Parts: sequence; C-alpha cells; structure tokens
Amino acid sequence: MGVLKKLFFTVSTLIVIGIVASFFMPQNYTVERSIIIDAETSDVYPYVVNLKQWEKWGVWFKRDPDIELSYEGPDRAIGMRLEWKSETQGNGEMEITLLEHNNKVGYSLFFPELDMGSDGVVEIEAVDEGSRVTWRDKGTVDNNPVNKFFILFIDGIIGPDFALGLENLKTVVENNT
Repeated sequence: MGVLKKLFFTVSTLIVIGIVASFFMPQNYTVERSIIIDAETSDVYPYVVNLKQWEKWGVWFKRDPDIELSYEGPDRAIGMRLEWKSETQGNGEMEITLLEHNNKVGYSLFFPELDMGSDGVVEIEAVDEGSRVTWRDKGTVDNNPVNKFFILFIDGIIGPDFALGLENLKTVVENNT
C-alpha cells in the first residue's frame, strides 16, 4: 500500500506543478515560414487570393484525396469562405479578411471540433530574386493548461506544413509562369 500512496502523491504533485506552471506560460503563438519564388508578385498572388487555388499547393488538401470542400462568398474577395471536412485532417473553416492587391491576403481560421481559431496572413514582397512569400499564423489559447502546453510545440507541428505548402506554391507558380 505504501507504493500506491507514493505513486498517487507523485502523480498528484506533478499535476499540480503542471497546472501552476501553466499560469506562467504564454497564451499567444505565432508560426511563420518564408520562401523565395522566382516570379513576380502578380504571378504569385492569384494562387493565394483564390482559396480554390490552395488545393494545388496546400498540404492538407493533398493528404486526404477524399476531403470535402465547399466555397461560399465572392471569389478572390474579402468574405470568400472555404469549409472542409476530412476524416484525417479534421474539419475547419477559412475566410478571407484582408486583401492588398499583389501583396497580402489575410484570413481567419476556425476549427469547430477544437473550438479554436487563428488569424493568418500570406505576404508577397518583391525582391531581387523574384518574390518573398511569408506565411504567418497567430492565435491565442484559453487558460486550459493542456492548451497552453500544446502551444509550446505548435511551431514544430504546423511550421513544417507551412514550409511544405510554400515549397508546393513555389513549384506551382514557377511551373506556370
């Protein structure tokens, strides 16, 4: 019985330490990746502003060939929405919230199953080599200790997908210009 008491005390102590530590952890996160594409900003922008074009380069769409996609709102404009349902990639919604022609597309994301969302932007900047494309996503989690620990790893979870998506975008744009 002494071993069970020690185990219970140890586990309880670790849980309390984790909860207390979570009060000092950040609630906000940012994930960002960039790439240089050998193309003009005007050649890159159509693949970013039109959510239907994301199917050609977004990694999540390529991972599930059975993903269900639906679009609403005006094409290539603020208010264009994409909703997806996937057994492997989860369900979500994306809406364009900001446009700067040939320079920037802002969006909001929402994942109903997780009751979690974020805001992101894809920025396209002219550089000597062509266009620098930067994909940035920012979000906030609630005070749930599990969510706060989750964001410690979010860059390592989402960042590689952003990098691969940008590589795909580079390939699509450079092969079509």
